[in-house]
This record gives sequence, C-alpha cells and structure tokens, in this order.
Amino acid sequence: MSAIIEYKGYSGSVELSEANQLLYGKVLGIKSLISYEGKTVAELVSDFHGAVDEYLERCEEKGIAPEVAYKGCFNVRVDPEIHRMAAHKAIKEGTSLNSVVGSALKAYCR
Repeated sequence: MSAIIEYKGYSGSVELSEANQLLYGKVLGIKSLISYEGKTVAELVSDFHGAVDEYLERCEEKGIAPEVAYKGCFNVRVDPEIHRMAAHKAIKEGTSLNSVVGSALKAYCR
C-alpha cells in the first residue's frame, strides 16, 4: 500500500528506495516536477514541506499562479457500450453523466 502526505493543498507520494535506504516522493496531480527525499519519515515530511514552500515562492517571484492539483476535471475511458448505456440512463433520470461519475467516485472513496 502506498502512502500519501499532504501540505497546503498539495499531495505527495511516499516511496522507498531499499537500495539507497532512502524515502522519496513527488507532488501528485500537477505537471511541474516537485520531488523530495529523506532518510527518515520526519526528514521526508520536512523536505516535502520545504519543496512545496519553495515552489510557491518561485511562482510568486515570477508572478505566475501555482498549479492547482486535482481541479475536478479528468478524462475517463470506458467501453463505448457502457458509455452509451450510462448516458442514456442519465438522460432518463434527468441527470448528467458528470453527476453519475461523481456519485460513483464518492461511493468508491467511502
């Protein structure tokens, strides 16, 4: 099972390099590569916080908006027949396919 850490609205992965005896990770859900590492969990978390803070400071210095992770928009690929059936059912129920997918994801995350 993978672990995820969070800070200031950003999520980060936690991986183990057994060969290097090192914990490492990267910020998830954005295009920019923001990575961090540590020999202990405390070092990893501290480096993650520092990497996020540094990214936000660089964005501010450059006058650009930082990327927002998990904006709520993503592509889903399913079998065309499932797509057709779900779209028709959503129409019949007076809802949208986006609402159906949102409800399904909410149920999955419980």
